[in-house]
Amino acid sequence: MPIGKPLKLRDIDEKDKKIIMLLQEDGRMQLNKISKKVGLSIDSVHKRIKEMLKKRIFETGIFIEPRALGYPLIADIKIKLKNVSKEERGKFILYLQKHKRCIELLSILGDFDFTCVLIAKDSNDLDEISTEIRQKFKDLILEWKGLLILKQYKFERYDLL
Repeated sequence: MPIGKPLKLRDIDEKDKKIIMLLQEDGRMQLNKISKKVGLSIDSVHKRIKEMLKKRIFETGIFIEPRALGYPLIADIKIKLKNVSKEERGKFILYLQKHKRCIELLSILGDFDFTCVLIAKDSNDLDEISTEIRQKFKDLILEWKGLLILKQYKFERYDLL
């Protein structure tokens, strides 16, 4: 990190990228291990991590495996809305953001407006969740296409080097 330049005024450098790559590998890696691998002091590594968090270059958290928690069905639902108002679209988004079985909601470009990932205990449960959402927003939803996710091979992994 160039001395005297806060992160918000500069791009991330190769040291930052190495830190990010190491944290992707093990988000609980100790600062002393990171500092040895990157070639910086522990304090420098700690400062860089704090700055990147503040800048929201990455966020901390955990990845949960829904199947291990009793939700073996994971469905990727593609949703196309009718020509709706900004307010109606906002209500739809807010509803899905708060829905306990919706674990991901993305606005997308193409044939559909959203992709929504739902988790369910079984096919009946998934049917109930889908029906509930579709009925609640029957005047907004033009098209609904569901796909079951069988396996996850890669998730939010960036190769920065």
